[in-house]
Amino acid sequence: MSDHTTDAATEGFVTHRNLLFTVAYEMLGSAADAEDVLQETWLRWVRVDPGRVSDRRAYLVRITTRQALNRLRSMKRRREAYVGQWLPEPLVTAPDVAENIELAESMSMAMMLVLESLSPTERAVFVLREVFEVDYDEIAEAVGKSSDAVRQIAHRARKHVAARRPRNTVSVRETRAALESFQRAVETGNPQDLLDVLAPDVVLLSDGGGLKRAALHPVVGAEKIVRFWLGGSAKVEAPITWEPTVVNGSPALAVYVGGELDGVMAVRVEDARISGLYFVRNPEKLTHLTSGTPLTIR
Repeated sequence: MSDHTTDAATEGFVTHRNLLFTVAYEMLGSAADAEDVLQETWLRWVRVDPGRVSDRRAYLVRITTRQALNRLRSMKRRREAYVGQWLPEPLVTAPDVAENIELAESMSMAMMLVLESLSPTERAVFVLREVFEVDYDEIAEAVGKSSDAVRQIAHRARKHVAARRPRNTVSVRETRAALESFQRAVETGNPQDLLDVLAPDVVLLSDGGGLKRAALHPVVGAEKIVRFWLGGSAKVEAPITWEPTVVNGSPALAVYVGGELDGVMAVRVEDARISGLYFVRNPEKLTHLTSGTPLTIR
């Protein structure tokens, strides 16, 4: 391959890199695996003559989708052996992600868990169509199905997601207010203050990956969560501090123990109260929290 062709390939890839990462992350829920998919995409793209490709964006999205699908199928088997609850790898995101309502909703912890319940092909079709607005014929090329089959898969996936997705879209301001109340409650250790901010049927999912202490099963109900949380915090000898951050397009809290990052708490808010708590402690999932990750759907 000539230097000119290599330069053109590099330019095309770099131009669309943020989009390709976003596609891969939305499909996989793992930034580390999304980075691996981008590397695989690059290795295939660099062997293509860019001059023969009429739509570089579509071509690169197609390669990325195929590689992500292959990885997603193998990840499904890995996750069956995962210790405890599996949560998506959280990303610190730039402020503009929160301003893009569609992107922020699609990558929220709550929504990413809904996507986990889809089959690999359903997830790919749903993400490409609903998040990135890829046309059916192009999706068909990416997933190796007919256009008619893709339309049916998209319809089935939309029904599945609609039945499980958060009922209402909550503003950043509402989420931040609920988190501030939660932070004050856990910092003071007042059980009643914590009960006041939690919905009665709130669910806590915690992910330690077998490397950090976490509940192996969902903790359901405000009173159980208060006992679990305050009881566990009392056993920690080092100082616990909380810092506001923005994770996956929504306000969240970074938790530090003895000055070291220990985890990230994301939430789901309904009717001004927290209905879902997502606490990621697995240290292997905390590596993308030092700087904002650029994401885009264009």
